[in-house]
Amino acid sequence: MAYNLISSSPSSSLSHETHLFCTSLSPPILSHLRTPKNLNFPLKIHPTKPSFHFTSKVSYQELALNTVAIVSENPDEKNVSLPKSHVWVNPKSPRASKLRQKSYDVRYASLVKLAESLNSCSAVEEDVCSVLGILGDKIVEQDAVIILNNLSNSETASIALSYFQKRLKTIREVILYNVTLKVFRKCKDLSGAENLFEKMLERGVKPDNVTFSTIISCARQCSMPEKAVEWFEKMPSFGLEPDEVTCSVMVDAYGRVGNVDVALSLYDRARSEKWRLDAVTFSTMIRIYGSMGNFDGCLNLYEEMKALGVKPNASVYNSLLDGMGRARRPWQAKNIYRDMLNNGTEPTWGTYAALMRAYGRARYGEDALAVYREMKEKGLELSVVLYNTLLSTCADVGYTDEALEIFQEMKNSGTCTPDSWTFASMLTIYSCSGKVEEAEAILSEMSEAGFGPNIFVLTSLIQCYGKAGRVDDVVKTFDRLLELGIAPDERFVGCILNVITQAPKEELGKLTNCIEKANPKLGYIVKLLVERENIEGEIFKKEAGELLESIGGDVKKAYCNCLIDLCVKLDDLERACELLALGLGLEIYTDIMSKTPTQWSLHLKSLSLGAALTALHIWMNDLSKALENGEELPSLLGINTGHGKHKFSEKGLAGVFESHLKELNAPFHEAPDKVGWFLTTKVAATSWLESRRAHEVVAA
Repeated sequence: MAYNLISSSPSSSLSHETHLFCTSLSPPILSHLRTPKNLNFPLKIHPTKPSFHFTSKVSYQELALNTVAIVSENPDEKNVSLPKSHVWVNPKSPRASKLRQKSYDVRYASLVKLAESLNSCSAVEEDVCSVLGILGDKIVEQDAVIILNNLSNSETASIALSYFQKRLKTIREVILYNVTLKVFRKCKDLSGAENLFEKMLERGVKPDNVTFSTIISCARQCSMPEKAVEWFEKMPSFGLEPDEVTCSVMVDAYGRVGNVDVALSLYDRARSEKWRLDAVTFSTMIRIYGSMGNFDGCLNLYEEMKALGVKPNASVYNSLLDGMGRARRPWQAKNIYRDMLNNGTEPTWGTYAALMRAYGRARYGEDALAVYREMKEKGLELSVVLYNTLLSTCADVGYTDEALEIFQEMKNSGTCTPDSWTFASMLTIYSCSGKVEEAEAILSEMSEAGFGPNIFVLTSLIQCYGKAGRVDDVVKTFDRLLELGIAPDERFVGCILNVITQAPKEELGKLTNCIEKANPKLGYIVKLLVERENIEGEIFKKEAGELLESIGGDVKKAYCNCLIDLCVKLDDLERACELLALGLGLEIYTDIMSKTPTQWSLHLKSLSLGAALTALHIWMNDLSKALENGEELPSLLGINTGHGKHKFSEKGLAGVFESHLKELNAPFHEAPDKVGWFLTTKVAATSWLESRRAHEVVAA
């Protein structure tokens, strides 16, 4: 019982078996050759469909072609007639396995060492030829492939390729080019790869799918998705149709260049045809869905990739965290971060940045500060943008002391210097609490740093002076804005409108004049309210409605709240009610009142104090009318003020309402198990409303 191995003579060439270039470059395991035991003829390798997909390996079949003959332990055996290039060997002999291992490993190892020598030698033809001269004149193509495949120096790779081209006669020269292109990919040298491609065409070598997929993957590794798209779209001009591997990576490339339609189309095709997608592609798709506002789609992609067995990497988690930040879903960001840690993925700088942005947008001050502390513990430096995000969060939630500490650490970091946004955030923090001296000190420091006041800074100053009751300084700041040639925007004017709601009545005229200069239509409405001009309700509502429809959606509620607050300040409840009704009609306020069979509720969370008191007045009148009309009240009535309390506020809405309800002797009491809710029963409410109505009749 015996078998034969083809020995590799110096003249043998891979050009006769182009299909042998597969995806393995480990030494051959000859025991995998399934030759029937009863046959005694040279092993034939039957061709299959050509496959030129290269990784870092070549198949054992190909290496077998270069295996030297195994010497028989019985060379004188006469009953076996073999060609000169073949020897008989007993496959069960212990010697056979040692010879198999020795036959190619030595050769392969020597070629790898040769490649290492080329990596370290000078990139000049003389030095490269000197290193390769050890091969002699009898070079076989698979040796060239192995040497090129193990190179990591793109400069010497080009010279080595030329060396082999002069000494080899190959049918599939494209294979040598493809393996050399892989070296350029290792070195992230896209320019060199493109130059090699041009030389390839000049030599008359036609590129194949592997050529393009290698250049495309090189472009991806160089973070140049636009180049990947460019090379992908060249393929049809060479008569090539991209395979599923190339198409799947192009989902990522098209997504990165902003061609969302093509990226989505390729992804849909990938799903239907069950292409294998990598984590990078899923990360890009999550970013695309996030930019489109499809945040549930982001989460679905995350679940889908896990179901397909694709392990999420840091990029996937970071894209998810960024998406949940955009969606203002900090609780889901927390869950994703927990998954990341549980799966053993190390958070990156981008992870912490995405978390900080997510918590900052949602005003999760404590969580944002926790991320900051963790970054400091790990020695990660914050960028100016991240410092500003953190300071802005502190400004939103009123963390004055924490902001000052972060500001000082930023200045002492040695890597970041405050910019205009940094100073603006600090100014906002002091302005919200009315700390004039500190705000003016920041303004001086900002000026010394070379930053002039912009509209955001001046808006904060208006707020600061208004909070401190310094109306003259508010007017001076307004005049300064005009002197600087800055046009007052809606937020700036809204800030002056807010100051009017806090200023003494005798100072209102000064502020009204400022508003008239900035926005004549708003100034007209304010003047009507301040001067208590006698004007018909329908005309007032028409003028106010035109004003509210003319301003931006992001300030409509703020303007309406301030105008109602001004009415309440001036004891003009009728105008306040008209403005609230107008706000409801224009859907500036939505879902303020709700009814179920068991509970009627008033929701005040999004309203200012004046608007909330006005809504309470209207709701109570509606309850009284319901009783008068014989309508049955539900078993429970509730007022939801929300549980939030800004640190800059002395009292939250809940605290103010608790006092106001006591003044009215209303039977609403804060629910112990529902923070921000004041509840009463049908019996108590009915009794109170009837008593209130009787009191009003007597008073009349």
